[in-house]
Amino acid sequence: MTALQTRIERKQQNLRTALKMRREKKYPSSNKQRKDTHFQVRLATGPRQNNGIFYEIRTYDIKPAKMKEFLEMVSKYFHFRTAHSELVGFWYSELGAMNKVLHIWKYDNFAHRTAVRHALANDKDWQGKFISAALPLVEKQHNEVAYLVPWCQLGKPPKEGGVYEWVTFQMKPGGPALWGEAFRAAINAHINTGYTKLIGVFHTEYGLLNRVHVLWWNESPDQRAAGRHSAHEDARVVAAVRDSVRFLESQQNVLLIPVQCSPLK
Repeated sequence: MTALQTRIERKQQNLRTALKMRREKKYPSSNKQRKDTHFQVRLATGPRQNNGIFYEIRTYDIKPAKMKEFLEMVSKYFHFRTAHSELVGFWYSELGAMNKVLHIWKYDNFAHRTAVRHALANDKDWQGKFISAALPLVEKQHNEVAYLVPWCQLGKPPKEGGVYEWVTFQMKPGGPALWGEAFRAAINAHINTGYTKLIGVFHTEYGLLNRVHVLWWNESPDQRAAGRHSAHEDARVVAAVRDSVRFLESQQNVLLIPVQCSPLK
């Protein structure tokens, strides 16, 4: 091999080495690439707890003159329903919406829900004593399926009594991959003020997508109002909220009162 051929071969080898290094830098192989890809896919499809558990959120509009009658029936007959699956909580609206009830049910997976719905359809006590009498009192029904976000466990209030706040955030399309970190920072900023207790953060899977429901507990409406006033003067809260509202399309909150049969009171 001549000196010229040697120089050409060396340059070609250097070029191959440089190209290989650029490819590895831009498209890293190995387990790290697979882990990063898996993480990105999880975010794009909506991260959730590492199990099949989900929550069905049911909202009923009750005829205005029939709310008292409906709640009396719930108190009297709802044990037939809770015999079939786990009730997380049951509330009626006090502020922010009128003549509404909201209840949340926990299921292990979709097969579990199917089995429960089949059993309820064949439960003569449930159908005969509650459903047949309650349906004429209901104007509209709506349900959603949601998962707890992975950084939140379902909590409980420090004591019975108090009120709940159900806050619904309609986020921009794109899912948690787009707005997840900013949203979490805003929630944590409110938690860190200490004025309120976080119960759960739910991200919808069925229903209107890119929707997040946050359930808070407060000792009273006045205690919540005072806490919110202080939070709005907290620089950390203000900064986190300003960052998250870039991804927000709309927001609504409802003050909820738990009924007697609600596990969350």
